Amino acid sequence: MQQLTLTFEPGLAQRNRSLRDHLATRVYAQGLVSVAGKLDMAPSKLTEKLAGADSGGKPRGMTVDELEDYIHRTKDVSPVQYLADKYLRDPAVAQQEALAKLASLAESLPALMAAAGLPVAAKGRAKS
Repeated sequence: MQQLTLTFEPGLAQRNRSLRDHLATRVYAQGLVSVAGKLDMAPSKLTEKLAGADSGGKPRGMTVDELEDYIHRTKDVSPVQYLADKYLRDPAVAQQEALAKLASLAESLPALMAAAGLPVAAKGRAKS
């Protein structure tokens, strides 16, 4: 059995509402005309696919084959990373990450309170 290790930007799935939004963000960041050329597709057609419909409202979504072609031709694997971040998160790991952030916040809280002019108890707890 092989183990796969993924490394990607934290919060990738939180920055976009959907895979379609993520893909549109990536395409426009790389340049619509450039990506459309790599996909052998007119920029207007790619725009429709990214929007999910043409100007008349007729559905024009990107197919799975076109998504795979995009990943292959642009070497942008972030759509796969987006899906992994959104659907493969272990709830226990997410909870551990949140607890670690809380612990870090608890350590820095007394200094922040003091800087804000709030009373702080000797052990780092706010006075009542």
